[in-house]
Amino acid sequence: MFTPYDWQEGIGNRASYIEGKLSQGAPVLAVSLDEGILVFTYRRTARKIYEIYDRLIFGAIGQQSDIEAMRTAALEFAHSEGFNRSEQDVTVQRVVTALSGPIKKAFNDFSTAPLVARSLFAEVNERPEDDVYYTLDYDGDYAIGRQFAVVSGTIESAEALRAGLAEIDAATKPAKALEALRKIWSQAVETGADAGEERSQQTSDEAVLLERSGERENRFRLLTEERF
Repeated sequence: MFTPYDWQEGIGNRASYIEGKLSQGAPVLAVSLDEGILVFTYRRTARKIYEIYDRLIFGAIGQQSDIEAMRTAALEFAHSEGFNRSEQDVTVQRVVTALSGPIKKAFNDFSTAPLVARSLFAEVNERPEDDVYYTLDYDGDYAIGRQFAVVSGTIESAEALRAGLAEIDAATKPAKALEALRKIWSQAVETGADAGEERSQQTSDEAVLLERSGERENRFRLLTEERF
């Protein structure tokens, strides 16, 4: 007989397994600047930061196949909403709440595999203080933030990263902010127990600026492919 205790123990085991996997991931950082939202991380091979829709950006840590499943689901929902309703109806809040239910169901259903991913969604608006951040976890729970956001594999590194991001002024130019993010990332991650292994596995950095203004098709800029 399957008791509530058995279910709770099973959920705990699932969470422990996923947390162990996520602890190996390279954190993703995002901060609001006057010019837009700057998102930064290190990666091994595949990209980790993507445009989801006009003014919406996505980054994540975890298993690459699950990150791709999240990206695809977000894209499909956003474009469906934009086509069936209007572009104004495509908000970060609608995208995240649409994904939260299926993720929660997969995590609680022992007949299916849960998603090994922790995601960051952001929406750029007219002013830095109006930008909206959502962090969506593997169990379907999400949190809302302003000014900056982090997804990391450990509580310790997440706290250190948030403390560093809180010191970045919105008036900072993207080039200077990118330098600060590299330093914040390194200091937070390299103090962890697996810092040497974590950093050695990263092959390149990735930075994207989702611009606050400008032409829609040119708003998503890969800064690590440009020279300042």
